[in-house]
Amino acid sequence: MSLFSLEGKMALITGSTKGIGKAIAHRMAEQGAKVVISSRNQDACDEVAAELRGQGLEAIGVACNINYQEQLENLAKTASAEFGKVDILVCNAALNPFFGPSQEIPDEAFDKVMHANIGSVHRLCKLVIPGMAEAGGGAVIIVSSIGGLKGTDALGAYAISKAADMQIARNLAVEWGPKNVRVNCIAPGLVRTDFARALWENPEIYEATVSKYPLRRIGEPDEIAGAAVLLASDAGSFTTGQTIVIDGGGTIAG
Repeated sequence: MSLFSLEGKMALITGSTKGIGKAIAHRMAEQGAKVVISSRNQDACDEVAAELRGQGLEAIGVACNINYQEQLENLAKTASAEFGKVDILVCNAALNPFFGPSQEIPDEAFDKVMHANIGSVHRLCKLVIPGMAEAGGGAVIIVSSIGGLKGTDALGAYAISKAADMQIARNLAVEWGPKNVRVNCIAPGLVRTDFARALWENPEIYEATVSKYPLRRIGEPDEIAGAAVLLASDAGSFTTGQTIVIDGGGTIAG
């Protein structure tokens, strides 16, 4: 069996109806995982799940707004009821309602970012990891950002939340490692997604960014998905508490 096989595993992936989350869901399903597609919109979840099933893969869609505890609880409960225990949790859903200097962000927007981007990861891990541990282990993958590694004049609160993701991974890796639960982060650079559209569609920002990337281009969602498969599979079985940077070399040269 391939080191990257996910046969017999179930993967719960938030924010997986488009962009990086959808690419991760697709690639994990190709490796044999049963996947739970989730975002705020049930129709979008059903559409992506049907797309995967049309390719002979196993998937269901469960809507969840990560801002609400009861919806997170329903997501975890429904996933387990349909496919059994969660073997792989991918926390990809996040939001960024403000672009600009951190001193100018409204308090309400700041609190919203922290509640959604940090709080939902913390809460979903609390809901899912104990079951993983009880069943003999599992893998958690948090999609962070290189924004959590660098100073920024435009992504302040978002960058803070992404730095927190990395610390959540380190803490949980220490807490749950003895139970064979691995927790890691992926930190993408600029990737061609709807979420980052304000960055890559702006010619000035795009050129300024790619000029500092050794590969001289931005990333594609599929280029993040491979690392998620690695971290979820036996190929990543001795990796925990880490942040894997996938950014075209931006952080080493910019």
